[in-house]
Amino acid sequence: MRLRSLLYVPADNERFIAKAHERGADAIILDLEDSVRPQYRDAARETLGASIQSTRRNGAKVFVRINTESAIQDATAAAGADGLYVSKASLARIGALATKFPNLPLFALIEDPLALLDVATIAAHPAVIGLAAGGEDLATALGAVPDPDVLRTPKLLIHYAAKAHGKPSLGLFRSIADYTDLSAIEDAAQDARRHGFDGASCVHPSAVPILNAVFTPTSKEIDWAQRVLAAAQETKAGAFTIDGRMIDAPVIARARSILS
Repeated sequence: MRLRSLLYVPADNERFIAKAHERGADAIILDLEDSVRPQYRDAARETLGASIQSTRRNGAKVFVRINTESAIQDATAAAGADGLYVSKASLARIGALATKFPNLPLFALIEDPLALLDVATIAAHPAVIGLAAGGEDLATALGAVPDPDVLRTPKLLIHYAAKAHGKPSLGLFRSIADYTDLSAIEDAAQDARRHGFDGASCVHPSAVPILNAVFTPTSKEIDWAQRVLAAAQETKAGAFTIDGRMIDAPVIARARSILS
């Protein structure tokens, strides 16, 4: 599943929903949590089925971010989505949702210290298809400021847990709440990709083309990967040289990953 860009869209905002499929995001996250005021959530749930169909018109995946207080109601309304974005994910919450909704894959949002300490076990759960950090919530739970220095270590721990279990890892080393500084978003995306993150979420469509570009291999990287695999097929040696650098098994695996 390619998830370079995931755009949050409030599930009660008809205008945003109507245009969501035009934004070019790999996935749309219809949000029933923080971006929707409590008094409007019932109405948003009632129209969620139509919103799911509308936002996937151009082939984007559609996830629904659910509330902790109304998780069962939200998940029931999310039938037809590609999965649930589980806010404040915990072992207990993941287990309960997986039992109640076995056909809805779960994306775990790690947003508190206990979940961070349990993240490897959460990542191992068969219902979990990917992980990300809720930077603002996590920083608040830590009594910290959600700046890149504070978020780097917990986001890397979540990233390592996801990769240890072969699952997508999403995020930037900054809060997505600051969406106006596109240059900073691009720099953060480059940094995240260098660490092996697969993509990131955003709250404004202006970030979508940036994320799509950064988390897509460049023509130079594709050319290098093709030459590595071609040379690997031709040589019988365990290691060989391309562009003055040694190529062996892990580098060949990286080339295959780029082309995949």
